[in-house]
Amino acid sequence: MMFLLDDQQREFARSLSSLLAASGPPGVIRAWASGDHTPGRTLWARLADAGVFALAVPREHGGLGPLPVELTVAFTELGRHAVPGPVVETVAAAALLDRLGDGAAAAAWLPGVAKGKTIASLCLLSADSPYALDADAADAVLVVDGDTVRLAERAGPVQRSMDPARRLFRPSGGQVLARGPAVTTAAAHAADVAALVTAAQSLGLGRTLVAHTVAHAKQRSQFGVAVGSFQALKHRLADALIGLEFAEPLVHAAALALAQDDPASGREIAAAKVAACEAAWNAARTGLQIHGALGYTEELDLSLWIRKARALRSAWGTPATCRARVLT
Repeated sequence: MMFLLDDQQREFARSLSSLLAASGPPGVIRAWASGDHTPGRTLWARLADAGVFALAVPREHGGLGPLPVELTVAFTELGRHAVPGPVVETVAAAALLDRLGDGAAAAAWLPGVAKGKTIASLCLLSADSPYALDADAADAVLVVDGDTVRLAERAGPVQRSMDPARRLFRPSGGQVLARGPAVTTAAAHAADVAALVTAAQSLGLGRTLVAHTVAHAKQRSQFGVAVGSFQALKHRLADALIGLEFAEPLVHAAALALAQDDPASGREIAAAKVAACEAAWNAARTGLQIHGALGYTEELDLSLWIRKARALRSAWGTPATCRARVLT
């Protein structure tokens, strides 16, 4: 089955890509990694004006959604430009608040998320993840522990990450927002949303890695010819591109399944997550090798994409976890 975007979705992707390209992503990424959130918040406001975060928020709270397919379109472009910050966690937190059944909590936070005025982070302790991404930049840090969700009030010191722009914190303390079976159900849904948009993010990330590596292979010469003319490199690049092409319909299928509340949507999302993240990681390894181990130098912008590809591979579901879910 083919999954094709309509004209409106494609135009949304093009306009979002133009907006992000004009924002100078490498500078924003490096500033965020150093703890300077000002350029990132400016970009966040522009994304909100474009309607990105409203796609995850129900209409009754000022949003446009939830619209999983359009979210994957947006996050593919966010990945293509390696946008820093808890973008995944914010839409996942919106999904959690929407499904909690707590009207007061939803009314307090979701309108701000839709307008880009509220940056949120989400930590699911049941998923063996004790960290909240970019808690120092977030206006709300939600922590789910079993059947309890609380609004954290403190975040410890920043933890080292393989991607410097992904700043990890251990949240603690805070006010209990909800408790009971509804929390467990809402948290599972939020984790699915996070895994889906992470898959879309990885898809866009991988496409940038392949595009830049192809351009480099055409320019770099060895023995008097472009290295891109070597058959071994052609095969590596073709394999990287094919992996991304195969992953894309899985991401779209998972988004459709989630939009339709298909009982099998969890398995669809797990399949999309592992396919897209493995494809992006393969594209990163290919780019690293063809560029001549650029990962050892931070000056080249593409190293920012390579590091992010490795981090997203295990975020919101490791390959082993996703494969196990598909087989369950």
